[in-house]
Amino acid sequence: MLKIYPDYYKKFKCIGSSCAHNCCIGWEIDIDEDTKDVYRSVDGEMGKRLRRGIAWDDEPAHFIHRKGNRCPFLNESNLCDIITGLGEDHLCTICAEHPRFKCELPGRIEIGVGLCCEEACRLVLGCRECVTFIRAGDDEGVLDEIISLRDSVIDCLQNREAAIEQRADEILRLCDTSLPERTVTEWAGFLLSLERLDEKWTEMLTLVRDSFDTADTEGFDCHMKDRQHEYEQLLVYFVYRHMACGADIFDAACRAAFAPLAYKVLYAAGACMWTKNGKFSFEDQAELARLFSSEIEYSEENLDIIFDELY
Repeated sequence: MLKIYPDYYKKFKCIGSSCAHNCCIGWEIDIDEDTKDVYRSVDGEMGKRLRRGIAWDDEPAHFIHRKGNRCPFLNESNLCDIITGLGEDHLCTICAEHPRFKCELPGRIEIGVGLCCEEACRLVLGCRECVTFIRAGDDEGVLDEIISLRDSVIDCLQNREAAIEQRADEILRLCDTSLPERTVTEWAGFLLSLERLDEKWTEMLTLVRDSFDTADTEGFDCHMKDRQHEYEQLLVYFVYRHMACGADIFDAACRAAFAPLAYKVLYAAGACMWTKNGKFSFEDQAELARLFSSEIEYSEENLDIIFDELY
């Protein structure tokens, strides 16, 4: 079996209590069956806490949020009591792997880190060099039309002789597809019609919808002149994560179109922030990427609605 991962993958490290957007707050955390059996066998005070803190009869079982939508095992220092009390090897699969993702394909497994995590955003967007993809394990020689097309798309995205907006548009040409005819402000309005969890995301979409038409895009382009790699990394990430999961070449092409759509929305949000505040930092960019990923990529319902639009 061949394993594929971006060169930055093994550099990721959770920053724990230093994280401003703790993944143990606000997210429903499901518990896999193997870990559920382990938790049932724990005795003592921790065993009592586990029995109180888990919705055992739900399918799947999950931790019961306490006040502030916090995991019942997230202590006041924003550290996990399961790790400190039982050890990291007692974490359920989601907690152990998050924000890593995995895509299992014929003859290969592709893995990466998702942008719903602020530290993952810093890691991915902070790469100034073109990302390379590491191949480990046995290559079974599986030829795949979708993977071949995706490789061509990534090669195009990493051609730094072309402007980033040209590279984003080239995705559509290579995949023989297009985005529905909507302006960026109309796309912002469309995204506002979807389920939203974070008020910051609502505020950002509203800002784009109401003010992008008057945003200082020339000034923003100048400001971002030496930071084009951030958009390149975003585009490559979205293509890598979603395109190979297509059921067929047409489905993959539609998923590829998700990348330029994400780029256009995030670029517009950055331009609006620049116009409004007179500044747009790397941390601002990372936060925009985190919001987009959390609200769109990590909502199966929202992602399915967008893919339907792109079809």
